Amino acid sequence: MSFDFSGRIVVVTGAAVGYGRAITESFASRGATTYALDKDAERLTPESFSSGRIVTHVVDITDRDALGGLFAAIEREAGPIDVLVNNAGGALGRGFVPVEDVDFGDWDAVLDVNLNGTFAAIRAVAAGMKRAGRGRIVNITSGAGFRASRTGVQAYTTAKHALHGLTRHLASELGPFGITVNAVAPGIQPISPGVERQWAGYSDEVRANIIAGIPLRSLGTPQDIANAVMFLASDMAGYVTGQILPVNGGAF
Repeated sequence: MSFDFSGRIVVVTGAAVGYGRAITESFASRGATTYALDKDAERLTPESFSSGRIVTHVVDITDRDALGGLFAAIEREAGPIDVLVNNAGGALGRGFVPVEDVDFGDWDAVLDVNLNGTFAAIRAVAAGMKRAGRGRIVNITSGAGFRASRTGVQAYTTAKHALHGLTRHLASELGPFGITVNAVAPGIQPISPGVERQWAGYSDEVRANIIAGIPLRSLGTPQDIANAVMFLASDMAGYVTGQILPVNGGAF
């Protein structure tokens, strides 16, 4: 299966590292003009990407005014956005705390980046996609959208479950306008700073047990996630919407 996104305008949030970087590079290498968004200015530099088709913008997706202004500027510059990939998120370095001791500031911060930021990005592109009569929205969620998160962070589990609900709701709402909304739920992959720390904190035995619990007996790669996203963004998936696609080697 090969993909051609020539002439398409793609926006990826959380594009500096991990899944976001692989997704960004994958679209750009297949012809798309790809806008890479992240708040990490050090990692998000044009020179760090291999394709000249990638345009970088430093923005915090929890800053709704800044995010909305940036999407409006992209549309003025490039035209309607064809594909939005909402990848920004994470547990923000938080770990397990008993529910009675959870700090409300931590709760709000995790929900803000994982749920509210995604909603703000979709809100910003919806009108343009409606006018164009087409669009693809792909949300990167997590296995924590199906069960309790290995992070132990209640807000992270809550946000990812909510994203699954938002994905299905917006698939229904936006479908009549030719817009599909789907999600990709990765399994555990130590590819972002937070998950790398989590993985490093496990003993060799725990790591081995996790891998043994994956039917394919290996961890996935960021490219596995990028491949799934490209499929859902492609013409091949034109009749696929409201779906949550686990990419986890069969580990549920």
